[in-house]
Amino acid sequence: MKMSKITACDVKDCSYNQKAQCHALAITVGGPEVCACCDTYLHADKKGGVAEMTGGVGACKVEKCSYNTSFECGAPGIKVGLHQGHADCSTFKAR
Repeated sequence: MKMSKITACDVKDCSYNQKAQCHALAITVGGPEVCACCDTYLHADKKGGVAEMTGGVGACKVEKCSYNTSFECGAPGIKVGLHQGHADCSTFKAR
């Protein structure tokens, strides 16, 4: 299984976001909320991640997503955007 890449990130205040691209090595989707939030979102003054690479989805805790198989993301790529004031996987598709 290949790691799904993050094709775009619209959450400009995330420390891993540089020019609408995620540069975290890998993110986790899903958290204590019911929605498919980006659990890796970080707001800090300093930029983080690896500038030379595009982030991927390391784990997905959203069992109700049709792309989720054994807590791994099978989407060809995902987009992260703002949803009700927090970072969310916009690619989420209910089973």
